[in-house]
Amino acid sequence: MVPGSAAGSVRARYLVYFQYLGTDFNGVAAARGAQRAVGVQNYLEEAAARLNSVVPVKFTISSRTDAGVHALSNTAHLDVQRRSGQPPFSPEVLVEALNTHLKHPAIRVLQAFRVPSDFHARYAATSRTYLYRLATGCPRPSQLPVFERNLCWALRADCLDVDAMQEAAQHLLGTHDFSAFQSTGSPATTSVRTLRRVSVSPGPASTFVLPQESSRLRFWSLEFESQSFLYRQVRRMTAVLVAVGLGALTPAQVKVILDSQDPLGKYQSRVAPAHGLFLKSVLYGGLGTLVRGVGHEGVCTRLWPPP
Repeated sequence: MVPGSAAGSVRARYLVYFQYLGTDFNGVAAARGAQRAVGVQNYLEEAAARLNSVVPVKFTISSRTDAGVHALSNTAHLDVQRRSGQPPFSPEVLVEALNTHLKHPAIRVLQAFRVPSDFHARYAATSRTYLYRLATGCPRPSQLPVFERNLCWALRADCLDVDAMQEAAQHLLGTHDFSAFQSTGSPATTSVRTLRRVSVSPGPASTFVLPQESSRLRFWSLEFESQSFLYRQVRRMTAVLVAVGLGALTPAQVKVILDSQDPLGKYQSRVAPAHGLFLKSVLYGGLGTLVRGVGHEGVCTRLWPPP
């Protein structure tokens, strides 16, 4: 009998990729008990309850996001234990079933893989990338297209000094103690992290901007890649880089802030709005894309252990 199975039933573990607009949710994590707030996980587990698993299905989320933060692609692992004599769901059937039973239109399951029973979506992740979207040329909130209002941070300034922001970002690259960019409430045992990549670049033009507004409104993208991040680290680094872009800080001052390890300073204590942030991707060793490394019957043969 497979460990964890009952009465001859077989437990299958899956890695699931899913996306969501975070506007309506109190973060990705489930809200338990009598709380009125609802997380993305609540809806995922409600949909999974319709799978009739012998043991209730729980999603173990790889990357927690705050209220209002979006995800182009987050991941989780889950176990489904069907009744004796019933074969495990194929990954394709699992995705279709979850999407069918999801009761919120702002959540979509993208893809699933069978993984070994000891796979862990959070601890096996080798890379996480966050995208932050900015808009310039918005003296008033009403000047931003309604379709963009929960998807970027609208700045009153007409432009940003992107060269200075890129120079400042170089000070954040590498392995550092990022205490200065950590908000209270972090469960992390160490504030040392390795920022592998940070970029500041013009973003693609929004399809929602009218032609007569295109000369005024511009969009910008900040991307950060690391194996893991501290609580609100990305939003606090974004706020500092925006301060550089607006001329309130020099690139050299960013290094001073980083070295200070002081999270309560004037600039590093500022947190960029949640609605401009997207979890872009979560990667695993041996699974560079959603489809690479998938073996027979959707079992991910190269995913675990990581190389």
